[in-house]
Amino acid sequence: MSFGQAGRPRRGVASRDEEAQRAANAEAPRIDHLLRRILQLFAPHRAALTLTIALVLIDAGLTVLPPLLTQQAFDRGLFPEGGPDLPVLGTLVGLMILVWVLSAGLGIWQTYLTSSVGNKVMGTMRVDLFRHLQAMELGFFTRTKTGIIQSRLANDVGGVAGVLSNTVSSVIGNVVTVLAAFTAMLLLSWQLTLIAVVLLPALAFAQRRVGRIRARIATQTQESLSEMTAITQEILSVSGILLAKSFGRAEAENERYAAENRNQIRLQVRQSMSGQGFFAFVQIFLSVVPALVYLASAFLIQGGADITAGTIVAFTTVQARLMWPLLGLMRVALDLQTSGALFARIFEYFDLVPAIRDRPGAVALGPSDRLGEIEFRSVEFRYPGAPATGRPTLDDVSFRIEPGQFAAFVGPSGAGKTTISYLIPRLYDVTEGAVLFAGHDVRDVQQDSLLEQIGIVSQETYLFHASIGDNLRYARPDATDEEIRRAAELANIAETIESFPDGYDTVVGERGYRLSGGEKQRVAIARVILKDPAVLILDEATSALDSVSERAVQAALDTASRGRTTIAIAHRLSTVAEADVIHVVERGRIVESGTADELFRRGGLYARLAAQQTA
Repeated sequence: MSFGQAGRPRRGVASRDEEAQRAANAEAPRIDHLLRRILQLFAPHRAALTLTIALVLIDAGLTVLPPLLTQQAFDRGLFPEGGPDLPVLGTLVGLMILVWVLSAGLGIWQTYLTSSVGNKVMGTMRVDLFRHLQAMELGFFTRTKTGIIQSRLANDVGGVAGVLSNTVSSVIGNVVTVLAAFTAMLLLSWQLTLIAVVLLPALAFAQRRVGRIRARIATQTQESLSEMTAITQEILSVSGILLAKSFGRAEAENERYAAENRNQIRLQVRQSMSGQGFFAFVQIFLSVVPALVYLASAFLIQGGADITAGTIVAFTTVQARLMWPLLGLMRVALDLQTSGALFARIFEYFDLVPAIRDRPGAVALGPSDRLGEIEFRSVEFRYPGAPATGRPTLDDVSFRIEPGQFAAFVGPSGAGKTTISYLIPRLYDVTEGAVLFAGHDVRDVQQDSLLEQIGIVSQETYLFHASIGDNLRYARPDATDEEIRRAAELANIAETIESFPDGYDTVVGERGYRLSGGEKQRVAIARVILKDPAVLILDEATSALDSVSERAVQAALDTASRGRTTIAIAHRLSTVAEADVIHVVERGRIVESGTADELFRRGGLYARLAAQQTA
């Protein structure tokens, strides 16, 4: 990971050819005890699985009966001594019909159970993965493409749906059917049984090799899908479209997507074709064995073996019952090897450990006169992945902010101002020293409790593609309409909202692009007011606005700041001239502190910055 002067993480930029090469060479992550972990996913559904297994066992047993009934129909109903016996034949045919009806009914019930369990497991996995990713620290998201995260949730989890839904019943059903069919074949003729199964070990060996190839291709396919999802998320967002159009890069992005799409097509074709030769060989084997059975039967009969026409018909029928489940087991084995690569990618994310977690015994912040009191004690900080040598992002930073105080941090770009604001809500942990909130080290405070007391208004306001009212209620879902309107009034945005035809039901569009910059900022301020935190952090909240919008937003910020600790990260010194204390940050250190008048009289860095802005 590389870092800018400000110490903020910046995603490493690799060429698109390098990204494509990495996807082409992708191997599935190595996950210990993968099969056991997959089986554990089914633990909450033991009752349904037990019933499914019982149905599978009954159904598998039933499927072996028709061939045996067929033998009896030939030998006792159609060709007994003295001619056909219609009563016996009718009874046997009726039994065969009854078996198939029962088998069909059990199959429908079994399909419902397996589909229900499989989809519940998949749904639980998707929600658990989403919850786990929500718990990851901010640094994880600064170094990972959003589209890749989305692909793990959608493509990878969705890719194992068939295995989750069908594997258990398919394996158990096919195994029982194979065992039952094999037993029936031995009872009919052990000699013919040897001929029917002689090549099975070779088929099992070939299946393992094909499975390894398919697993590797599946991993590469998912990597390619992840890259396509990332391109879609980056370019087809409002910000991405604006960037592509403003730089005339639309055609280049089209080609980038088309190139990855060609790679995806190639991988899909490879995945579809891998193993086709193997299955073609299996098909030939299945077709040839009955003919070999007829030929062998002739030699055996000539040798005096007791083999009747009914035995031959029943045997070839049972042999089909054996071979097709065997083919099914081989397909399941291949699917498991392929899906194992997808499960490994999913569990790779589950195994990520959040860098920011509640310590055992972490306290919850309650009502206190010290809420809003913030202190940095000899804080040193380096972003994760930064080299241990060289200058840290923050170096021996110490200060104290009293409850209700207005403190500002100013300085050159890259000095570390925003990083200070990241450490207060514990978006990152300090490398050395301590950050205290209400007298507690933030590492000893429950994260939810800490974040509940902090409101943040950043330069880049994020609004959901929803109504203004829904965006405001994100801070407090139980807020009344009157409370929402009051927050909007305090943020100096109520009159503007009510001038829209749909008022608070106005949909703001993707990232709020239907609103002006100043309107978005004031909606964000109203959202923070509705939250009513003890500490308000303003990170360059007006730097991207024109002078008219800035005055409106600044008035809203003045209202929002009343009665609470306010921390302002500012580039324009005029916006923090009334601060109780201004800390001047340079190269990760606080080099000056005081009021605006005091700092100006000292003639230091603050005075020089002020002179540059008024020149």
